[in-house]
Amino acid sequence: MSGFLPTVGEKPPPLHSLVAWPPEALDTWMRRTQARLGVSGFGLPHLNIRAPFQTSLSAAELTAAFRDVLRDQTEFEVQIKGWKRLPNVLFLQCGAGGILRALHERALEVGPSSRAPYDGPDFVPHLTLALGVLPCAEDELWAAVQDLRPPVSSFTVQALSLTREERGEVQELHTFPLLPVGAPREPEFLPAGAEPS
Repeated sequence: MSGFLPTVGEKPPPLHSLVAWPPEALDTWMRRTQARLGVSGFGLPHLNIRAPFQTSLSAAELTAAFRDVLRDQTEFEVQIKGWKRLPNVLFLQCGAGGILRALHERALEVGPSSRAPYDGPDFVPHLTLALGVLPCAEDELWAAVQDLRPPVSSFTVQALSLTREERGEVQELHTFPLLPVGAPREPEFLPAGAEPS
């Protein structure tokens, strides 16, 4: 593989993401709303911490790298801020103070990997309702969601998942449970004979 682009005849590497899953009530509401409006996102409703990326790391190396990045990460609350639209996309914007941005920046440290145009400063945490909306349908869809309110205004993220998309199917590779708020931090493991600082 040369960089992240396949050569002729070589299958493209899979796309990976780091995501948080919404709670059941919000997931069900999002899917029913998508079905009622005749729209969809990519896969099941999810909150990207790291947008889809390609890497030369193996699944085991990628899992280990994210485990290091997520060490000591506590559970956090996500607020649903309301509807937002961009060309061809409609979503619920989410926020968690600076936690989501800091977590996103730490997740970008994992690599080598590709980056999406909206990684870094342009990162907008969200739950996608509709992706690939035709320009002629955007205004009608925007009007249709104005009075729709999700069943929750916030939710607690207790775990993050590393996913892989291949041939249109999203697979969960690993789940990283987050520490409860106030839980003692994991002790540092020192090599044999080393003194704590």
